Amino acid sequence: MMLWSLIKILAFVAAVTALTYGGTQLMELDGGLTINTGVEEFTLQPLEVAFGLLAFVFLVWFGFKLIGLLVAMFKFLNGDETAVSRYFDRNRERKGYEALSEGMMALASGEGHLALTKAAKAEKYLQKPQLTNLLTAQAAELTGDRRKAEKTYKQLLTDDKTRFVGVRGIMKQKLSDGDTDTALKLAQKAFALKPKHEETQDILLRLQADSADWTGARKTLAAKLKSGGLPRDVHKRRDAVLALSEARDVLDSGKTIESREAAIEANRLSPDLIPAAVMAARGYIAEGNARYASRVLTKAWSVKPHPDLAAAFAEIAPDETPDARIKRFRTLTKGTQDNAETKMLMAELHIAQEDFPAAKRALGDLVEENPTARNLTIMAAIERGEGADDSVVRGWLTRALTAPRGPQWICENCQHIHANWSATCDNCSSFDTLAWKTPPATEVAMPAGTEMLPLIVGQKSETMAPVPVEIVEAEIVEDGAKAAPATPTAT
Repeated sequence: MMLWSLIKILAFVAAVTALTYGGTQLMELDGGLTINTGVEEFTLQPLEVAFGLLAFVFLVWFGFKLIGLLVAMFKFLNGDETAVSRYFDRNRERKGYEALSEGMMALASGEGHLALTKAAKAEKYLQKPQLTNLLTAQAAELTGDRRKAEKTYKQLLTDDKTRFVGVRGIMKQKLSDGDTDTALKLAQKAFALKPKHEETQDILLRLQADSADWTGARKTLAAKLKSGGLPRDVHKRRDAVLALSEARDVLDSGKTIESREAAIEANRLSPDLIPAAVMAARGYIAEGNARYASRVLTKAWSVKPHPDLAAAFAEIAPDETPDARIKRFRTLTKGTQDNAETKMLMAELHIAQEDFPAAKRALGDLVEENPTARNLTIMAAIERGEGADDSVVRGWLTRALTAPRGPQWICENCQHIHANWSATCDNCSSFDTLAWKTPPATEVAMPAGTEMLPLIVGQKSETMAPVPVEIVEAEIVEDGAKAAPATPTAT
């Protein structure tokens, strides 16, 4: 940098020196230039001649520029594009983009009215509605002017370049208004315009699931996988959830064969999906294929033991003796002996066999380490079966009345508790967020939901209704060892 400055200084000194030397040489020359006008005669020295020539060249250059300017002004007045018009256009464009930038900053900072003003100014200078209309619509939404926002979004629909933005904006307005039917149609339109847009895919999938359009939801999910917006294992799981939901709808319509096939397909896609395993197993049972039903339930139990799996496993042989049932259930619970669900299940089976010491051993220290309404009620039945005093039995039942229910279907997004599994959360509408787990300790216990697991003790599920803890207590106290074990069947 210093070297370049030195070079410029030396060049300037050299130029001044050269001009000085040239001027000195011209002054020392003899003669000159004589100009005779007929009236008067002028004699110019060589140095004066040099300056005159320079002045003449400058005047010629200035004359050409002046003529060009006059021609440009004439064209400008006639409406033709010239350097003058381009200058003013650039000036307007600069002001327009400045206003657009300031409007975006105002929108980001929450100043809706200022953003509207800047958007209007930007439109005045730029005349580019594809840029300014979006700013206007979002600023109008920020100020609460929904009508202006919708009107502006509709203007965006007229241009192919901005049609997707307009559809998406109106779709979000309909969603906030709760008009899900219109929002679904707009989401389908937006998806058709931009199939790879991840947010649109998610909104469309949620709306299709809410409206029970399982076939459409599976197509959207496949598109999401194809565009790379979803890992393959997650797609497989969610596709199974949609297939299961589709199977349930088919079952409700009375098409048992189709629902059976759909349930088996859902279980194939995700073997650990409990409702799919239960439904597929019952489909196999209806076909008389006990082996396949047992295999499906055993695989699901090894991943996540669940009362519904045990109930379906009992349906495979509903009329077997308690001894045979215990022997058969050991194949189901193999490898999960330390699981709480397995312990309670085996305790219930031994109670049905009237082997109360074995039931207590099967239950282990579960009532001390993880007391729930279910295992405490089972303990009350064991104590009654062993001939304990009513006060001891009532003590266990009193604890059961205030104890947590244990694992339930809980939305992992909003922590809402569901009585039954579903593809979407009833509270926040999230898709595939229900998990079988224990709710937070702050959740209020609901003892009235403690039920019997009838199939394990040999009764058929169609004839069995939920039995509240109060009724179980009366049966245990009044009927002695005839009382059956209480378990909450997961619904």
